[in-house]
Amino acid sequence: MEEGTKTKKTVYVGGLADDVNEDVLLETFAPFGDVVEIQLPPATTHPTQQNEPQKHKGFGFVTFTSPADAQDAIDNMDLNELKGRVIRVNLARPMKVQIQNNSNRAIWESEEWLKEFAKPLAQSGGAALRAQTREDAKGDEDDEVMEE
Repeated sequence: MEEGTKTKKTVYVGGLADDVNEDVLLETFAPFGDVVEIQLPPATTHPTQQNEPQKHKGFGFVTFTSPADAQDAIDNMDLNELKGRVIRVNLARPMKVQIQNNSNRAIWESEEWLKEFAKPLAQSGGAALRAQTREDAKGDEDDEVMEE
């Protein structure tokens, strides 16, 4: 087993048929070890389709109690058939979070952006620039008063 994968207990299962549910996954993966959790992310549905049965996105995640059990499941189930479809089974990877720029929210309003790019005013040089700008503006006002 590769270094870094020794603590991984969750496997990704892709290529699932529409009729696969959590019970089917539990039945399929239980022989490899104790299953802690099964997740089948739901497909996004259109509001008019709310009465139809909930479908999944075609993939799921199975979490085992030990990394060895997860590796056994990968070794035995990857590229095997489940409900008429060949499935892919491998270690689950964390999702890469992308900062999404909603049209009604500026990018610099997100916590992630602020943590990465924002500096306190004193460190950014903005305080000195602000003071200089105020002095320049005050000087312009004084010049206008003298001209009158």
